[in-house]
Amino acid sequence: MAQGDEGTGTDRDWEELVTAALLGTERRGGSPQALLDAAAVQTLRRRAGLRPAGAAARPRPAAPDPRPEPPEAAGRRLAQLLAGRTAAGSGGGRRGAAPDLTELLPQWLAAAARHGYRAPSALVPALLDAARARTDLRPQALALAGARGLWLARLNPEWRFALRGGAGGGGELPDPADGKAVARLWEEGLFAERVALLGAVRAHDPAAAPRLLATTWATERAEDRLMFLDSLRSGLSEGDEPFLEAALGDRSRNVRATAAELLSALPASALAGRMAERALACVGPEAVVPPAECDAGMLRDGVVKRPPAGRGERAWWLGQLVESAPLSCWRDRFDGLSPAEIVALPVAEGWAEEIHAAWCRAAVRQRDALWSKALLGPASAPPAAGPGTASLAERAKLLETLTERERAAWVAEFVRAHGLSEAFQLLGVCLVPWAGELGRAVVDALDAAREAGSYPWSFSGVMGLAERCLDPAEADRLEALTAAAQDPPEASPGAAAYWAEAFQRLVATLRLRGAMLAELAPPA
Repeated sequence: MAQGDEGTGTDRDWEELVTAALLGTERRGGSPQALLDAAAVQTLRRRAGLRPAGAAARPRPAAPDPRPEPPEAAGRRLAQLLAGRTAAGSGGGRRGAAPDLTELLPQWLAAAARHGYRAPSALVPALLDAARARTDLRPQALALAGARGLWLARLNPEWRFALRGGAGGGGELPDPADGKAVARLWEEGLFAERVALLGAVRAHDPAAAPRLLATTWATERAEDRLMFLDSLRSGLSEGDEPFLEAALGDRSRNVRATAAELLSALPASALAGRMAERALACVGPEAVVPPAECDAGMLRDGVVKRPPAGRGERAWWLGQLVESAPLSCWRDRFDGLSPAEIVALPVAEGWAEEIHAAWCRAAVRQRDALWSKALLGPASAPPAAGPGTASLAERAKLLETLTERERAAWVAEFVRAHGLSEAFQLLGVCLVPWAGELGRAVVDALDAAREAGSYPWSFSGVMGLAERCLDPAEADRLEALTAAAQDPPEASPGAAAYWAEAFQRLVATLRLRGAMLAELAPPA
């Protein structure tokens, strides 16, 4: 309505219609149809009298993104993956034999990042929608969306997650060597920009990251302090010790615990030395004597006093001391023995499980491959008979400290000795694609399970992992297994048909992945 029209006849007519609707048309001497017709006329009249609002300021353009878009065929493939459509020529037949395109999207994003591409402009909204629905996609999707993705996220409340998702926005980050620009963005930027900036500064000059953090540390929120502190894991060094030691006095328990964990990953740190002194007083060749109390010094150094349900206090404290002590301290304690020899020693009074589990956590935290190998033991040994741990989850963490080749060789030996049913977690830490010895071991184990008439549905998780991780070159070897055969004696009914369908899906997915990677290759 135009300004100055308050109280006009048009306004009074509208009020009379509202009154009639509230009191009822019979009491006002009219019909419902007439009331609706009059309301429609008055609504149109009111809208026609409105003055347009003043135009809002146009948003500033998104920062330029110098990265190239992927080749046209790869862009079409991304659109297909985002839509979740089945690829043409992907095997047809029953639905179960078609590749699951949504599971290939993370691999497309990872390959695009390796080639240094940015998202095609028209697909940025769909990419943000996918990242909103799937948190596992967010880091890669937001990195690919870059500055344009952040620009759009500021305009659409449904994409606001991107503003706290750790994406830096590509070209928006200043040169890490430009101190003034870095300080300005650190003071004024969005959380996502600050996280990315801290990472860029860390990569440029590791010692500059804690100095930057210190400028605003006292005013940061506890959850932000925790995330910033966690970012120091990358490039962690002795130069971070003063900042981390100061963080042991932080008002947030989670921040204190993270600072203590990071310090314990530095074997030469003062905290590691204090933990070594405590641990060595508890564990020796002849006896294990857990601490009698959790004193103030232990609390400050990150020891959690209250154990979880089912754990004794003293055992809980002992495990924390041993996992935080530098592994190098045990060589002298055990007369110069190697890690493998130390792990093989009997542990007094039934403390073996507690001590070995703590050593496993220490080996993972300190990235000590020699201790990890000792604790893993031979891959051919039964899964529950490892010298250091019977947990496959712990073994998977230990494997991550080895080189990619050592990891693949150990898991391949494990698969050959024990099959695939126990290997799911271990396969998950191997470099993709599974090629060479590991790829052959997985394919042979799947074939052996099929020939034995094993219950096929119990392998669905491994088959799904194989679709994403096997080298696409294995498709030709698997082609012979796609034909349906008769069920072996004593096999589950329909097992042969299931295996044939599963292998059809596996082969189709591997070939689709091969085509996808070829499309992403830069033009010659």
